[in-house]
Amino acid sequence: MNSEENFSNLVLVRHGQSEWNAKNLFTGWKNPSLTEKGLEEAKITGKKIKEQNIIFNIHFTSELKRAQLTGEIILSEIAQDSIETVKNIALNERDYGELSGLNKDESRKKWGEEQIHIWRRSFDQPPPGGESLKDTADRVIPYFEKVIEPVLNENKNVLICAHGNSLRALVMYIEKISPEEIVKIEIATGEPIFYKLQNKEFIRT
Repeated sequence: MNSEENFSNLVLVRHGQSEWNAKNLFTGWKNPSLTEKGLEEAKITGKKIKEQNIIFNIHFTSELKRAQLTGEIILSEIAQDSIETVKNIALNERDYGELSGLNKDESRKKWGEEQIHIWRRSFDQPPPGGESLKDTADRVIPYFEKVIEPVLNENKNVLICAHGNSLRALVMYIEKISPEEIVKIEIATGEPIFYKLQNKEFIRT
């Protein structure tokens, strides 16, 4: 049916609240699991996706368990947990380097409010030992172009469960948003982002 309609569906999902989100810690590539609230957020996301009646062909996620578990819960909610899941480090959250594991309020006291804001919200200023959003985009976008877009171009439906910054990089690419504007955009938990790809054009639905 999908090939006759000649479009594919892409759904982006940010993982639910993690244990470190709840503790106000910089997480990055550290690997905490979901809180009870995060588990519930994933179920709610699954219910929202179920309303769209999309039959997925493949699920892509990061190497971090908070994103993987979110995907597992969603696929269970929509009764599609038998589809293939592909895990890749390219979809990991932005690496916060020396900030990883530190309390955000304490970090502001140590480095100053302005410096923390620059590291968190600028496009190309990384924290010590970590990645900027530009660095994150430089691994996420080529992976999307090389691995995920070809799947979508075969009129297959794709679910991506990842992280705030890796998804921000994807949204920047898909919607052709400037680096100056993308840093202002938040990717909410529990709110799936829906696109259709038709005639090589992504349409947010």
